[in-house]
Amino acid sequence: MTSIRASIAVALVLASVIYGNPASAQTPPATEKLNAYVGCINRLSARALESRARYFSWVGKSGPTGKERIIYGLYTIYDTADCQKKAEAANALEPRDAALEAAATAYVTAVTALGPLLKETDDYYTQENYKDDKMAKGKALHPRLVAAWDAFASADRSLRDGVEAINDRRKAEELMAIEATEGRSARYHVAALMIGAKRVLRAEDATSPDIAAITKAVEAYEATVKAIDASGATGDAKVGSMFISQAKSFLTTAKQLMRRIRDKVPYSTGDKMMLSDTGSGWMVQGSSPRLLRDYNQLVDAYNSGARM
Repeated sequence: MTSIRASIAVALVLASVIYGNPASAQTPPATEKLNAYVGCINRLSARALESRARYFSWVGKSGPTGKERIIYGLYTIYDTADCQKKAEAANALEPRDAALEAAATAYVTAVTALGPLLKETDDYYTQENYKDDKMAKGKALHPRLVAAWDAFASADRSLRDGVEAINDRRKAEELMAIEATEGRSARYHVAALMIGAKRVLRAEDATSPDIAAITKAVEAYEATVKAIDASGATGDAKVGSMFISQAKSFLTTAKQLMRRIRDKVPYSTGDKMMLSDTGSGWMVQGSSPRLLRDYNQLVDAYNSGARM
């Protein structure tokens, strides 16, 4: 039931979840290292994968034929030089992590190869050169694009998995530390809620969704939302009402998607049309794009301090 676009969007919020608060003047090397990798992901990944979605919205799996009713082209990405420079510098920082550093290197290799190819292809379609060569270059570019996107998608996933594994460990340690020093305070509940929201997102965005795992994650998240309400930690100078509102909106959508998956409820023809467009999928209730939109808004509220 989940969509390819759902998997893409996770990268958009990765840095916000890891670094919800402004970095101090003396950023620890470990944080600086991860910041560099996440900076690459947040600047380049979504656009690169949205470019693939844009391309395949009008091109068939076998490539362009020249007989398409509408030719949209694709999207280009930002310059990759800054990502390459910062990732290479980060790889030399402590703590050393061979697997993570290798993933970063593979990411840089893939994205620096993809960037110029997207520009070359964009120029071809923007200038409508396919009208002059009967789509000959478009056909030749197709297998190169597919290979480059596949290589990038794999490298992107590996780097994000590595960063997220470190983040998960840090967040769990942070939650334990807060509880040890403050008890189940407002700060504890907010931290627990963000961890729970990420678990829900992962469960519902899995390649093969496990309804038991989804139900467990949603129930645990709902219990945390209720715990904040019951604790009296909401209101002025406590947990902000906007944050709570976003937390509940995410819960509503998570439940809608859980039920759709559980009950095997198909999308309507109109839903499918909206889901086929990157910009309108969020309007479909009980969909992965809607869940990700609500998650992004929850992250924004968290980054704003989760307080009024």
